Amino acid sequence: MAHEEDALEHERASWKPSAGLAVAVPDPVQNPGLPPHRHRVTDQDPAAMTRAVRTVYTLFYLSLAGSIWAVAAYMLFPIESGRIIDIRHNNLFIGLGIGLALLAIGLGAIHWSKAIMSDKEFIEPRHATRGRDTTREAAVQAFRDANEESGFGRRTAIRGSLIAALVASIVPGITLFRGLAPHNSEAKPMAGDPVALLSHTMWKEGERLAHDPSGEPIRAADLTLGSAVHVIPESLADLSHHDGYLEEKAKAIVLLMRLLPEQLVEEEDRKDWSYDGIVAYSKVCTHVGCPVALYEQQTHHLLCPCHQSQFDVERGAAVIFGPAARPLPQLPITVDAEGYLVARSDFTEPVGPSFWERH
Repeated sequence: MAHEEDALEHERASWKPSAGLAVAVPDPVQNPGLPPHRHRVTDQDPAAMTRAVRTVYTLFYLSLAGSIWAVAAYMLFPIESGRIIDIRHNNLFIGLGIGLALLAIGLGAIHWSKAIMSDKEFIEPRHATRGRDTTREAAVQAFRDANEESGFGRRTAIRGSLIAALVASIVPGITLFRGLAPHNSEAKPMAGDPVALLSHTMWKEGERLAHDPSGEPIRAADLTLGSAVHVIPESLADLSHHDGYLEEKAKAIVLLMRLLPEQLVEEEDRKDWSYDGIVAYSKVCTHVGCPVALYEQQTHHLLCPCHQSQFDVERGAAVIFGPAARPLPQLPITVDAEGYLVARSDFTEPVGPSFWERH
């Protein structure tokens, strides 16, 4: 059987068509060419072209107005005032201005390309690029042709408005960097100064730790092993929203946990910062300030849900994963004569993300 198959395969390989027999060869695929060009309304009607040009540069000038409004909103609603209404208006109107600026540029560029620029189809033959003089001349000529077809060089209204809109669109972003500069005010010496704002919170010696949001003080004996409690200063309840309640709470929020005392690995100068295995750390993530509110009871890890930074509670909230650059600040605590947990002092370092002036 194997011999017969080999013979058959050899016969197939050696077969050639006899004289007089035609072998059909398929024709190559023919180039269908370009479809007939469809003229646009603006190609046939000069009035329509004029309207299209007017629409494009109007959109570009609208973008310019949006950029100017974003800068004006930054000045009209200063976040340094500390008022919630100003902060909200600042974010809202700056965002609307920047959004309008970018949207108008995009719409203007799209309308320009669809209604004004040349839309004739053409074939560009491919060849090896060798960097010869003729190649350079052809490249220059291609730019000239593109300029002529787009009308960028001829249509000064579009060119001027586009350049003005593009330049102005950068200004709001540059203006926002002003908020990073230190700012001092006679009325509010701490306003805008991150060193002063973030180095001091409502925690002070003897300040009781209270449940968030009820404000009920916490006894050390009431904390069970493995528990995690959201904590605020007891005196925070005395503040109203007009007195900076939200701002002070945002800096002073704390997460309180209880472990076995022997599980804590503490530095010598911090051995009295905990009480019977109870430790308190700032809830403000040191990455970008999100609330660190997830506690893994078995591993004793704190997790920031925003960017997955993880902190080891047993080892001073040291960073073990994620983009956070430093441990969570620890609040020194003890108990008072009635058994309530109290702060020994304020945080010994600024809370929240890192910033330029932080040492």
